[in-house]
Amino acid sequence: MANRTGGQILVDQLLIHGATDAFCVPGESYLAVLDALHDASLKVTICRAEGGACMMAEAAGKLTGKPGICFVTRGPGATNASPGIHIADQDSTPLILFVGQIERGMREREAFQELDYRAVFGTMTKWATEIDDAARIPEIISRAFHVATAGRPGPVVIALPEDVLTDLADVADAQPYQVTETHPSLLQTIDLQKRLWAAKSPVAILGGSRWSPQAIERFTRFAERFDLPVAVSFRRQMLFPADHPNFAGDLGIGPNPKLLKRIKESDLVLLVGGRLSEMPSQSYTLFGIPEPGRPLVHVHPDAEELGRVYRPSLAINASPTAFCAALETVHPPQEIPWAGAAAEAHEAYLGWTEQPAPVAGAFHPGEAVTWLRRYLPDDAILCNGAGNYATWVHRFHRFTKFATQLAPTCGSMGYGVPAAIGAKRLYPERTVVAFAGDGCFLMNGQDFATAVQYDLPVVVVVIDNGMYGTIRMHQERDYPGRVSATELKNPDFAAYAKAFGGHGERVETTAEFGPAFERAVASGKPAIIHCLLDPEAITPAKSLSTIRAEAFAAQAQKGA
Repeated sequence: MANRTGGQILVDQLLIHGATDAFCVPGESYLAVLDALHDASLKVTICRAEGGACMMAEAAGKLTGKPGICFVTRGPGATNASPGIHIADQDSTPLILFVGQIERGMREREAFQELDYRAVFGTMTKWATEIDDAARIPEIISRAFHVATAGRPGPVVIALPEDVLTDLADVADAQPYQVTETHPSLLQTIDLQKRLWAAKSPVAILGGSRWSPQAIERFTRFAERFDLPVAVSFRRQMLFPADHPNFAGDLGIGPNPKLLKRIKESDLVLLVGGRLSEMPSQSYTLFGIPEPGRPLVHVHPDAEELGRVYRPSLAINASPTAFCAALETVHPPQEIPWAGAAAEAHEAYLGWTEQPAPVAGAFHPGEAVTWLRRYLPDDAILCNGAGNYATWVHRFHRFTKFATQLAPTCGSMGYGVPAAIGAKRLYPERTVVAFAGDGCFLMNGQDFATAVQYDLPVVVVVIDNGMYGTIRMHQERDYPGRVSATELKNPDFAAYAKAFGGHGERVETTAEFGPAFERAVASGKPAIIHCLLDPEAITPAKSLSTIRAEAFAAQAQKGA
């Protein structure tokens, strides 16, 4: 091998390991990498803020199952990227963040923008490290790809000292990484079959990552053979087709009470891939801890997650893809005691999601979502950040294909716009729609410029109620009538889109939404549809005034 700079060695490793895209905000700390990227086939997306860049990379990891790649500069660049790291951590998404670093000889002097990245990122990554020798770059990058994808996937952070990137080294490249796979044993599949045969009212819950279209197809066939009701975890609605007669709904915020009742009354829960963390477990009330209160078969690719919170009756250390392949050998009894349960569960789901109830004001977000449900192609990618506006998306849209949902289970605001841009960069032929609240949008709205720069015609639906709606809802529930620090004065978001060179529409009524969306798509430009929502329309079920009145009544009753 000829001598190469550390920057060139690093870029060569990314290509060897199959990386196709990188998202970055440039910095002088990794100029040698930027120079190596000049002649590389890796597609680079230049972003306007490190938080958006890291979220775009996380979205790429979530859609593909391969590590998303992000480059940022040292100090504030790295800390700006940290929300994307936290999302990848809690969402079990493979991600590698490269951070430019000061030269090795300047360490521990508090040099310009110096940070200890092992300490800063150690608690929210699978591995945080710093490269000291250019000759070790192939080793470290290979390990990073393996760590990010093995077991429960997650983020890796690698600091790159500036002088390491300019050093020359004669070193062999690593071989392409292979995902470490874990499979259920024959005895475990036999045990699972016995437990299913003994059950009277089983239910399945799908979640987590490391799924594939083939895995979903196999689990669907399994569910059909057993007439099994299948639910999905919070913001994992793309893991089972919503139009399938076995689909029972999702365990998110404010789920269908009938679904909760079904799970509570079940005598066997098959949890595949997920962790049943705070949101899907309804603040850890759905199951007992550590004893779930009913038989639990927990399938997870990371052995450390099995028994961490809930003690399973049967723990299977396997990835969803491997487990679903093994399900082909699991057969139902001749007579299924719970026959008809899946159809009943699906009917309950349809009733819960078919028609949104009326809300205050002229614009109804639920009606807009049901319009999109009819209009969008089935492979359209829907993205959102965090906020009450997302409850209408999760409840009334019906995801029917894998890799069509990008939403942070950690509840990070500002995610929808960069996620949509990252998705459109990967899949330019697919329709990509981002939902954002007014507060959510402006946390990463500057990357709308990135969509314009790369001619990525995403459509951003901004739901504007002039406040941080979720916090206001909680405020009225816990401190009724005492509004504090939740009101917002917003710009004209349609004009914002036009100022960047995109397409902008203002929507004040439900009837205006469909035509505005069609015009946005026809424009061929990145677009923002600015939808004005009455502040009273705070949830699909209750108005802000109702929540306030209930809180006052509860206070009065408590005082009495």
